[in-house]
Amino acid sequence: MRLRAICKGTVAFNDGHVGEPTPCPWVIQGSRSDVNSNWFIKTYNHEHKCLQTRKVRSATAKFISKQIMDQIESNPTIPVRALQEQLQKDYQVGFSIHKVFNRAKSTAKKLFQGDYKKQYDVLRDYILELQSINPKTTVKLEFDSEPNLSATSRRFKRMYVCLGGMKKGFRACLRDFLGFDGAFMKGPFPGQILTAVGVDSNNGIYPLAYAIVETENTDSWKWFLECIADDLDLYANSNFTFIRDRQKGLQTAISQLFPCAEHRFCLRHIHDNMRKTWRTNEYKEHLWNCATTTTIPEFNHRMQQFRSYDVEAYNWLKQIPPQHWARSHFTGRAVSDMLLNNLCEVQKKCVGPLTPSATKIMEKNVNWASQYIVRWNGSDKYQVQGPWQDQHVVDMVERVCNCRKWELTGLPLYRSVGTRSKRMHWMDARAVLNDQADNGEEVGELHTYAHRVHWLETWKAAYVYKVEPIKGRAMWPISECPIKITTPLHKNQPGRPKKERRQSAEEKSQKKGDNVASGSGSQSHIASGSGKLTRKFIQVTCSKCKIKGHNARTCKGQGGK
Repeated sequence: MRLRAICKGTVAFNDGHVGEPTPCPWVIQGSRSDVNSNWFIKTYNHEHKCLQTRKVRSATAKFISKQIMDQIESNPTIPVRALQEQLQKDYQVGFSIHKVFNRAKSTAKKLFQGDYKKQYDVLRDYILELQSINPKTTVKLEFDSEPNLSATSRRFKRMYVCLGGMKKGFRACLRDFLGFDGAFMKGPFPGQILTAVGVDSNNGIYPLAYAIVETENTDSWKWFLECIADDLDLYANSNFTFIRDRQKGLQTAISQLFPCAEHRFCLRHIHDNMRKTWRTNEYKEHLWNCATTTTIPEFNHRMQQFRSYDVEAYNWLKQIPPQHWARSHFTGRAVSDMLLNNLCEVQKKCVGPLTPSATKIMEKNVNWASQYIVRWNGSDKYQVQGPWQDQHVVDMVERVCNCRKWELTGLPLYRSVGTRSKRMHWMDARAVLNDQADNGEEVGELHTYAHRVHWLETWKAAYVYKVEPIKGRAMWPISECPIKITTPLHKNQPGRPKKERRQSAEEKSQKKGDNVASGSGSQSHIASGSGKLTRKFIQVTCSKCKIKGHNARTCKGQGGK
């Protein structure tokens, strides 16, 4: 018995033309003596040059892509070897790992995530859908300059989005307070995403707007701030408060657009910079003691204590203006004394006149007011003396205390300063209210002395406005704009490309469970995630001469042996 198989495809030449009767050279010939015997291959040419084989290969890749679609959708980072083993197990057929990796997985990712270039084609349709479902939504596009005015396409540069519901809810929060941050974007067209978030009545994060820009610099931040200013009706003399992580270009942009605004730096990032040189917990305690004081005399006292502890670290911290990071130099217009830019809280069902955070503060400190002695001056002011030799003046008409806590937070009940081991709680306003009630004066409801920011009705009003979901792409309206949007130019971001986001020292310690034991000076043992101690910042001892500072390999007989 003989067998001969040939390929019926035609050869494709380099110039793109297809030869008329030229067959593909692939062929296999064999024979066997009977039905039960094995085949003997006599002729075999495995080389394919036809178009038909390319179509078969393409169809095979598409088939494999459909089979692994569910796996990639649930786990986009699944190893290629796992996909290959699963396919071979399901179909009892060998699959080349190169075919799975180079063709099947890439095709499946395109089907799942969509082609990046095609997403730019439907960007205008997406904007129309977003604005039709969410009224008052602001979307702004900016393109690279095009010298040819008759060109039918424009290259994407930037995009700004502020949803209508979030815009109305932010105004209902009654806090002129915004935090800014930026993050890298991955993919074939990397860039930066800039975000602006506010603070709700329960001290939770309230997202306002975001922008996709080419890179993080003064020009991109300025454009982002101008878009926000248009949505919130901000002007150069607006008294807004901004907190940020000292991003590149942001400080310059804010100074140019809002010279009257209050700038705050995230204290955690200041501490991260301090840890590069001064690592022990004592430095962190001194930093927080300086930042959390609410009056300038107390701030100066804490700074002098820091100076006595370490002059070099004190001089480093003194170079940062205190109005950017210390509560004693903050104004009260934001009704917030926050020092960090990492807010997160979720709204929950609750009852009462105040938000959960404000109610918790009141309930926690209600028993402390009885330990204060109140003296009335015959008018609207009271002298309040506490058990820790603290004394302050409260003006019940202006609703301020010289400790400035009422002014900064809008809550008249709680003030806490000191180290973790010793806390002092000053509740001057609550003590005055108790004294007024004891003397038969009409005090009214306690929550009315808190700023409206902390009222429960204010918190709920911010979440009346919803973000509506959008339909699938097939049901989007079609934009009639004839100008096509093309993909942006690939721009390498500043710095060395990183596989993972750079974590701060505190994040690493929380993730790995590092325990930092402070010793003499700034030396410390730092535990790694594996449970072993690193040799960083550890002074070695020579095994030969028993002197610290070198090892046996570099020993030069300093010990006399």
